[in-house]
Amino acid sequence: MSERKDLHGRHVLLGLTGGIACYKSAELVRLLTKAGATVQVVMTEAAAAFITPVTMQALSGRPVLMSQWDAREPNNMAHINAGREADVIVIAPASADFMAKLAQGRADELLSLTCLARPRETCALLVAPAMNREMWAHPATQRNLVQLQADGSIILGPGAGDQACGEVGDGRMLEPEELLEDIVAALAPKVLQGKRLLITAGPTFEPIDPVRGITNHSSGKMGFALARAAREAGAIVELIAGPVHLPTPRGVRRINVMTAREMYDAVLPQAAQSDVFIATAAVADWRPATLAEHKIKKEGKKVAPTFELTENPDILAAVAQRANAAGGVPYCVGFAAESEQLLAHARAKLQRKQIPLIIGNLGPATFGRDDNALLVVDAQSHHALPNDGTATDKLTLARALMLELAKRLAGYPQVNPS
Repeated sequence: MSERKDLHGRHVLLGLTGGIACYKSAELVRLLTKAGATVQVVMTEAAAAFITPVTMQALSGRPVLMSQWDAREPNNMAHINAGREADVIVIAPASADFMAKLAQGRADELLSLTCLARPRETCALLVAPAMNREMWAHPATQRNLVQLQADGSIILGPGAGDQACGEVGDGRMLEPEELLEDIVAALAPKVLQGKRLLITAGPTFEPIDPVRGITNHSSGKMGFALARAAREAGAIVELIAGPVHLPTPRGVRRINVMTAREMYDAVLPQAAQSDVFIATAAVADWRPATLAEHKIKKEGKKVAPTFELTENPDILAAVAQRANAAGGVPYCVGFAAESEQLLAHARAKLQRKQIPLIIGNLGPATFGRDDNALLVVDAQSHHALPNDGTATDKLTLARALMLELAKRLAGYPQVNPS
């Protein structure tokens, strides 16, 4: 599978201000270029005390800009040229001093000049604070934060944890991987802006005794990819996850559950407040009727223990029933992981659950993998995703599904329209 280029054709202006977190910016440049972006680094004089322009030039492949009087610019307007070329400006790290400068509209060196002169309709400003915890908590910094957000800046972080000064708390710059995810999200088309999406992911685990249980091979990767793609598309995302060991996508609220009944209890109240429900989780159809108090031991017995099973609640059917009684909200999307006759089984599930859309895949061939091929099925038609039916990475598929969903939701009722 080829490496995904999430920022192919994009130009990022990365601004560095004075702070020890500049060392993280070197890795961020590497990740940005690996994702397909071109990167122009602009540094303040204070930033150069922490990391050299030579390092940033080597990583970006471009000369670093530091002065508004840069003679290399034919028109001597580096602050105009750099801002017009950029798709996004990212200040990482953003010191307390530089945040104050942005909030007040001061522009006395190249980076602040460029931020002030950028075309705001086409070039977003992303600010990644990095400072001591007391500086971050200071009322002046918090006032500046509010002003920056009111002016349209997007604040990335900060994180919390150990700080270079030896203290622990809020104010750490986010890690380069987190910043990359946020930059990709900031540049993504907001086709689901303001929509509320509820997504289930992963398997469920139905205990037999305190040690063993009934589960399946679902990794949760498709559901987590959908949650990330939905957030990138501008949606407000709630992710209800079974027992999986996957990091929560940035900007997504996650609720962890174990059993099918726990997932049912978590989903039903949230579904009533959602525009879309995507049931990606592989929920157990059955559970043991009783739970053994202690571990069931073999103890030399030749006869295997037997279990009576009872049916679990059908989460998708329950949400669909409520949706159909409420004018079709939330819009329900099911997933069908089959081992054969994918189209026939997917269409049968679509009709049985009374939902408008179902996504089919051959589960045993894709559980745990990073790629997949899907079949999009509604009452009238079906088509492969991607169109040629070849397996592609799950995040790319998830982004394509968000575009598909946006088309289907055009003019569709929504929860609490504003």
